[in-house]
Amino acid sequence: MNFKKTYVVLLLLVTQFSFSQDGIPVYHDYLSDNLYLLHPSMAGAASHNQVRLTARQQWFGELEAPNLQTVSFNARLGEKSGFGAIVYNDKNGFHSQSGGYITYAYHLMFSRTPTDLNQLSFGLSAGFSQSNLDESTFLLSYPTNDSFDPAIFGGTQSASYFNIDASLSYNFLNFSSHVTVKNLILQNRDLYDPRNESNNQRRYLVSAGYAIGSYGSDWSYEPSVLFQYSEGTAESSVDVNFKIFRSMDFGKIWAALSYRRSLDGAEYLQGGVIDSQQQQLITPVLGVNYNNFLFAYTYGLQMGDVQFNNGGGFHQITLGYDFLGNRPEPYDCNCPAIN
Repeated sequence: MNFKKTYVVLLLLVTQFSFSQDGIPVYHDYLSDNLYLLHPSMAGAASHNQVRLTARQQWFGELEAPNLQTVSFNARLGEKSGFGAIVYNDKNGFHSQSGGYITYAYHLMFSRTPTDLNQLSFGLSAGFSQSNLDESTFLLSYPTNDSFDPAIFGGTQSASYFNIDASLSYNFLNFSSHVTVKNLILQNRDLYDPRNESNNQRRYLVSAGYAIGSYGSDWSYEPSVLFQYSEGTAESSVDVNFKIFRSMDFGKIWAALSYRRSLDGAEYLQGGVIDSQQQQLITPVLGVNYNNFLFAYTYGLQMGDVQFNNGGGFHQITLGYDFLGNRPEPYDCNCPAIN
């Protein structure tokens, strides 16, 4: 197999939904009770306030492997308002970005009783991202100055961008649904496009889930789905998820399994024949809620003929803390994202 083409298609498949946008990449952190990372409308939507820390590392032992760290906080403010903040750092080889968001959400309650969940939420996040491209080592690959590529700067380039995310969430008893548009403003990302043309980084997220099991039961289950679409590149993918919960005296233990598949393929050369492969990830998640604390471990395993064999899978740890919100009691429903 042609090594260069294999490596290119690998990067396309693995990082397809990482650096095709400004802001936080869409991984599987949302399955660790961290929906606010994806949907601004979930800021303050739960009956408790939340702090979440995540650390993700891909391909242990490989230099310049992708890694991501996030710190997020969201809380209820009064009866109808919510607010939140996110700080993140994301690195992928010679590319890196860091930044933060602040969020305001408004929650409309249509409940018949104080314990009846029927909530429509609107959220808006505004944030800055700084992107960096480190070309300081690129010149080492040129044997003489005569072969130098004038398009290479030879140092570190940086550029900052402002953007807005907007979302809508509806939570009704055991049912939940979310629609989010990320990067509403079209920006000139001249760091990657010297022509200073508008780069469309707008992305659409649609997700829904339903919790099976009555309120207060020891076991419950939650199938869910997430669809992503990138407007500028016409890339799309779908996540199919299933979570299982077991209530304990100290809180609950839970596990999730997710299957992500891109709806677009990338071509590569194998034995003189052009073949194609779609991004496929199997992601199990294990978690425990101990009193007000949360711990979760996520492992991502790539599937397909083209593999990055030496580095293994994708590892992520989530730590969380839930503290007193504006509700003295949980809602009378099996709604893990809210209660």
